[in-house]
This record gives sequence, structure tokens and C-alpha cells, in this order.
Amino acid sequence: MTADAVGGVWQYAIELARGLARDGWAVDLASLGPAPSRAQRLEADQAGVTLLDTGLPLDWLASDAREVIAAADAVARLARERGADLVQLNQPALGVASFAMPVVAVVHSCVASWWEAAGDGPLPPSLRWQTDLVARGLARADAVVAPSTALAATVYRLYPKVPIPLAIHNGRSLPPASGPMHDFAFTAGRLWDRGKNVATLDRAAARLGIPFKAAGAATGPHGEHARVEHLHLLGHVGDEVIAGCLSARPVFASAAVYEPFGLAVLEAALAGCPLVLSDIPTFRELWEGVATFVPADDALGFAAAIEELAGDVPLRVARGALARRRALTYTPERNRRAMATLYDRLIDGGAKVAA
Repeated sequence: MTADAVGGVWQYAIELARGLARDGWAVDLASLGPAPSRAQRLEADQAGVTLLDTGLPLDWLASDAREVIAAADAVARLARERGADLVQLNQPALGVASFAMPVVAVVHSCVASWWEAAGDGPLPPSLRWQTDLVARGLARADAVVAPSTALAATVYRLYPKVPIPLAIHNGRSLPPASGPMHDFAFTAGRLWDRGKNVATLDRAAARLGIPFKAAGAATGPHGEHARVEHLHLLGHVGDEVIAGCLSARPVFASAAVYEPFGLAVLEAALAGCPLVLSDIPTFRELWEGVATFVPADDALGFAAAIEELAGDVPLRVARGALARRRALTYTPERNRRAMATLYDRLIDGGAKVAA
């Protein structure tokens, strides 16, 4: 299984690999991009997997297609050398290589769908080579998986020559929140990413009578930067800091215009936080009947929804309990069972799998 140590794919891969290892699978986790931290290495060891720090470039950090193709060939060689029965690519562009075993490509996000939601105008030439590699990688995969039905439908529309994507929801395992309740709003994620749309939350924060804290990197790897004036930036903090914030059961908000799943939302819901979310298909799919939905660009609407929940403790507790109840249905065990079933079908049958 490929992974990277930069974002949510790492958490997804570790959760899945841990469950697979408990079930008797031998899992090699091939890390691309920046090297895993000491804490991440320990996490992989505790999960019972073999961590292979390849030093190969990540597709979305590579300078051109040749780098990605070379990395794909290296991963394919590594899989053969390790005697893998199956490969799961969490970076679908790596599927351009020739693999000697079945390949599952998991689309956690892609440039084309991100640009469609967060970009302006036609996809620029500087990004087209990435989209082309993703299309080629997906077309060669034996099965394609997306973390939500919304993203699966988008992927199939944008890449019609690929196997019909299977929607398998992500999962997260966290202990229940145990701290006293405090009055603040909270968001978390890659704040620099235009798709997260923190500009709307920043405008909403200006109208709130409570603090609005934001955890995550404000500057991206290519120099992108989130310019905020009213959010209280915590920076790129560890899981324990985020867990501490969530244990206070703040009002969690996301104004994302692009979100294939939203692990940060799931973590907040597991902690019993009430949710105020942008009205996009993914959030409707996962949190309908649980969250308060606001148009993504409506800063006044976000401020009003947050103030209502923060100022009404019984309502806040009730909506948080609803969110937690829904969150408990998105488990790593459910994800692992679905993925393992798919693996077995591919290893036994060898044919492409479609939804």
C-alpha cells in the first residue's frame, strides 16, 4: 500500500493497515514524499506493518510527468521484489506503471475535481499533465475506490474510461471526548488549500462574540498562503492538540467548496461537536439530518449558525450527540471489511471490479 506522511492519507492508510494486520494480512506501507516523522514511524510499527520509506516524489509535489512515471515504475518493482499479492495505490497516478499483480486505486482527491470546485476557468496547462496521469493510472487499475458516493460520481464523470468507482466510506477511531465544554468555534485542515475556503470562516469569525480557532498549516508546499485576519491560527499542530480542542466540544465549522470525505469533520463529530458545514454534496451525503448546512460563501450564515449553537447549550449538546451517533457508523472496521472483500475478489478472480 502506498501512502504519504503529509496529510490525511497517512491516517487513512495506518487505520486500514492496522486492521488488515490484525486480520492476518502482511502489509508493506510504501511511503512517498517527505520522510515520515519519528512519531509516524512508531505509529506504523505499532500498527504491525512494515514501513518502506522510498524517498520517491509524490505526484502532486513532482515537477513533471517524468518524475511521477519513474516513481510509479519504482513502486511496481518494489511490489514485485516484496512478493505482493495485491497493490493499493493511494496515489492513482502511480497506476501508469505495469504491475504484476492486481491494483486497487483509491482516489482520495484529484486535481481535476479540485479545480472544478475551487479553480477559476479552464484547467491550466501546468496541471493538465497531472490529470492525464491520473486518467491513465485509473484506466489501468483493476478496481477504483472513492471515499464517498459524491466523489465516485464525479470521478466517473471526469474519467469515463475508468472502472466504475466503488464508494467505500473512510473511518476513524478516536476515544470519546472527556473535557469540560468551552465556548469557541473550531476548524482544522490544510488552511492554505483554496478548496477549504477558510476565507469565508475568517469573515464569519469577525462577527462572532466567541473565539474561532483554526488548526492546520496556513502555507502550502508550493507557496500558497491563507490570509486571515480574524481566525486564531494554531498552526500545524499534532493530534494531541487537536484532540484537546475537540474535547471541549466547540462548534466545528467547515466552509469547504471541495471535500472528498472530510476526516476533520469526522473527528469533530466523534468528539461530540455540533457541525456547521457548507452545503456541498459530500457533506450532505455523510451528515444529512445531523449538521447545519450553510452556502459555502455565506459568512453571515456561518456566523449566525455558530452563534445559535454556542448560545444554546442544550441544543449544542443535542446536536453534538447526533453528530457522534452518525460518526460511529463510519468506522475503520467497516472500511477494512469492504476493502478486504475487494482484495479477495481481485486476488481470487483476477478480473476488473466495477460498482
